Amino acid sequence: MRWLWISLVAIVIACGGGAKPAPKKKRVGAAHVDGASGKASWYGGRHHGGPTASGERFNKRAMTAAHRSFPFGTRVRVTNLKNGRSVVVRINDRGPYSKGRVIDLSEAAAEQLDMIEAGVVWVKVERLP
Repeated sequence: MRWLWISLVAIVIACGGGAKPAPKKKRVGAAHVDGASGKASWYGGRHHGGPTASGERFNKRAMTAAHRSFPFGTRVRVTNLKNGRSVVVRINDRGPYSKGRVIDLSEAAAEQLDMIEAGVVWVKVERLP
């Protein structure tokens, strides 16, 4: 009987008996992580003058962007991975709503990144202090 007890204790110890399971990490999509890369698109034209999620009017000539989770007012550097051009924009809207995209840029920001013709490009997004 003693050997059965010892075997049972050994099995419990080997299996991490009694230890609390490690807390599950929150699953965070790449679009919401600083330094993430992904697809960026731009918007302008018909949205110009309309409301943004932050409450201000959208200005296609301003250096602004839409992001799903960064707080309004956050400044981010967006770098076009194809040509190395970078721009600093302020988050003032929510989006993008197209699957697979990490940020929507104003037309002015898109011009600076030389992405108007392409429409969608791969970028790196870095949150600034």
